[in-house]
Amino acid sequence: MLKRNYITITLSIIGLILMLKMTLSHGDVPLAQPVSPPAAKPFKDVVSGAGLIEASTRNIAIGSHYQGVVSAIFVKLGDHVETGAPLFKLDDRQALAEVKVREAAVLVARESLNRLQSLPRKEEIPISAARVKEMSEQAREAEDRLRLQDAVHDPRVVSRDDRIKTNSAVKTTKARLEQAQASDELLKAGAWQHDIAIATSQLVQAETNLQAVKTELERLTVRSPIAGEILQLTIKLGEFVSPGTGTPLVIGDTRTLHVRVDIDENDAWRVKSQAKAVGSLRGNSGIKSELNFVRFEPMVIPKKSLTGSTDERVDTRVLQVIYAINAQKLPLYVGQQMDVYLEAGNGPDGRTP
Repeated sequence: MLKRNYITITLSIIGLILMLKMTLSHGDVPLAQPVSPPAAKPFKDVVSGAGLIEASTRNIAIGSHYQGVVSAIFVKLGDHVETGAPLFKLDDRQALAEVKVREAAVLVARESLNRLQSLPRKEEIPISAARVKEMSEQAREAEDRLRLQDAVHDPRVVSRDDRIKTNSAVKTTKARLEQAQASDELLKAGAWQHDIAIATSQLVQAETNLQAVKTELERLTVRSPIAGEILQLTIKLGEFVSPGTGTPLVIGDTRTLHVRVDIDENDAWRVKSQAKAVGSLRGNSGIKSELNFVRFEPMVIPKKSLTGSTDERVDTRVLQVIYAINAQKLPLYVGQQMDVYLEAGNGPDGRTP
């Protein structure tokens, strides 16, 4: 047992000696060099912030008015489109069929109005005049019979019943004559103005319904609200899209790039619109540009864009300042980060006292 303990202690001492020897012979570990040296501060007194490059119109997420299956895509990534250019289209077969139904309804309403406005038909006027003439002849004949009967006073020749029947016939034919004359006047007067007004309203309603369906058909083709570049395209032909779910397409005007800079709320009071500003591309400080002030965002918001610095405050709020990038020929892309330095002072007006 004593011998076994001796061997264990001896091996432990030997292992400790070897470990110390290897540690001392390894030397100092060299520090890892950064991929790109950090940007030098261009001003004596600066306020710095992390910036995110975006389009001058901001990055606009294009959605669809309706849900449906994508039947056509008219653009691809990197395309430059004009305002109103078609981007993609949903299946429109049902809408096209509805348009045909509405067009037929408009045609019926228009023909109904035209029929009323074309009254009276010239072919109906002679028929009505002939009917008036016929009723007039019948009334005259009945009156002649009544006069002849009145001239005979012998009841054996003309009975009382005959006189009553003839008198009734006179009244009937006169009533029919008046009815024929009234119908003739009504025919010649044409359509009633209220009927024309109703038919006109029905035509307007049918045309409005047609226009509504055509508008829905047009909205199935999603068009560009601005002139810009296609920055992102996530939809595919035959894919189902619906409003409020996902971002089928992102567009923005990249002719002038903007950088959105997050300024710590503790330094926000030191930032002035007239202050000089310089931005350096993250990962290559040699790519830099002077910046032109565009605007302040009016509301301070929680910080979202993180730089990864060990001393970064993540539980803070930031003032977002928008700058335009002067140099447009630099290899810059929407979504890249920039280190932005703003000339600032410690006084209340932004100048060093």
